[in-house]
Amino acid sequence: MTWRFALLVAPVAADDPRTDFADTLAVIDPDAPALSVGELSTQRGDGIFETIGVVDGHPQEVQAHLERLAHSARLCDLPAPHLGQWRAAVQRAAAECPTGESAIKLILSRGVERAATGLEGPTAWVTASPVADHTAARTDGIKVATLDRGLDSGAATRAPWLLLGAKTLSYAVNMAALREAHRRGADDAIFLTSDGYVLEAPTASVILRRGDTFVTPEPTGGILQGTTQLSVFDWLEEQGHSTGYEHVPAAALADADAMWLVSSVRLAAPVTQLDGVELPLDRELTAAMNAYLLSPRD
Repeated sequence: MTWRFALLVAPVAADDPRTDFADTLAVIDPDAPALSVGELSTQRGDGIFETIGVVDGHPQEVQAHLERLAHSARLCDLPAPHLGQWRAAVQRAAAECPTGESAIKLILSRGVERAATGLEGPTAWVTASPVADHTAARTDGIKVATLDRGLDSGAATRAPWLLLGAKTLSYAVNMAALREAHRRGADDAIFLTSDGYVLEAPTASVILRRGDTFVTPEPTGGILQGTTQLSVFDWLEEQGHSTGYEHVPAAALADADAMWLVSSVRLAAPVTQLDGVELPLDRELTAAMNAYLLSPRD
């Protein structure tokens, strides 16, 4: 029987001094109605979220996810989340996760808008659920297509209102990109700027290997800084490898000695084909990388 868990969060101010948030967290039926028809997350995608991988009941990289939630809130002019409250919500949800792999999702919305009273304030909730089996992607790799993001490399600086560095609920473009990749016979996509630089995948970060050096696109606002990418870089450095952030030209993808898309739930998926061209697969390093990502990480 498939299990799921849901928790409504009554947001408190970021400077609330309390340390016990139990009375602000309400367990709800995950299959029952819970949101108002005036909820802006569903009407406009006006909100932010984070997805945290859970392994054997242990939520991974919680602090990094909470800090990115706060970063997204700043970019979107949302009330600053109280990280202690959200950590308590994560721990409550993790307590419901069984052995194996699961995912916890944190959602913070601008709230409910009513014609008579205006905005009623933020709404928030947390869910926990099982995840798909990603063994094949982690071991045998994935096929990837490159897609034009339709923006040049200076767009994030020139137009910050595009929210390119925020993890918003407006994921229609990301899902459309995945559908286009599937139409091209690929499993996933990598976004490129219109002037020919690598950005990210719709739901993952890109890591390239050149010899003993591992690089990822510079997080200058045009992409979402990946929590899993940060963790992988920490691990690679501990193994004696060099890591770096660069403005990666699209042509560098085909020249890479190896490539991975990394994310919180699928973890490290090696790219074995790019736009129909085969790429090298480093099985030994990929297995070690995923073994690390499946270990407890705080």
